[in-house]
Amino acid sequence: MEIYNKKAKFDYFIEDEYEAGIVLTGTEIKSVRSGKCNIKDCYGIVKNNEIFLINMFISHYKEGNIFNHEETRSRKLLLHKKEIKKISEKINLQGLTLIPLKLYFKDNKLKVLLGVCRGKKTFDKRETIKTRDLNKEIAKNLKKY
Repeated sequence: MEIYNKKAKFDYFIEDEYEAGIVLTGTEIKSVRSGKCNIKDCYGIVKNNEIFLINMFISHYKEGNIFNHEETRSRKLLLHKKEIKKISEKINLQGLTLIPLKLYFKDNKLKVLLGVCRGKKTFDKRETIKTRDLNKEIAKNLKKY
């Protein structure tokens, strides 16, 4: 099961990608396994040489009763110190943004694919739409023959 951030490739130019582990509680991982999470409005920050995901939504686990978690709490990511240093330099010096691109399981552990991204302007977005429509038209014409 994989959860994608479909809007990220439309809104940002992705310059680098990093794979990171994520620290979750028991009810959070059960909700993610059932597919009840959203990373659309999520972003990453660097705080005290650690990286956190802000605004990641994981809904309550229905059998969790009093042990349920807060839905949009900040969640710590697990990366090597060198990777954290590289990411923080890019964010602080170059003015880039840290966006989660994909959430997936690898060897029964939840991983998040982070993208160090540069924001697109509106004319870049229009160009993306234009190329996507042209590719659809070409594929449609190729099917006819």
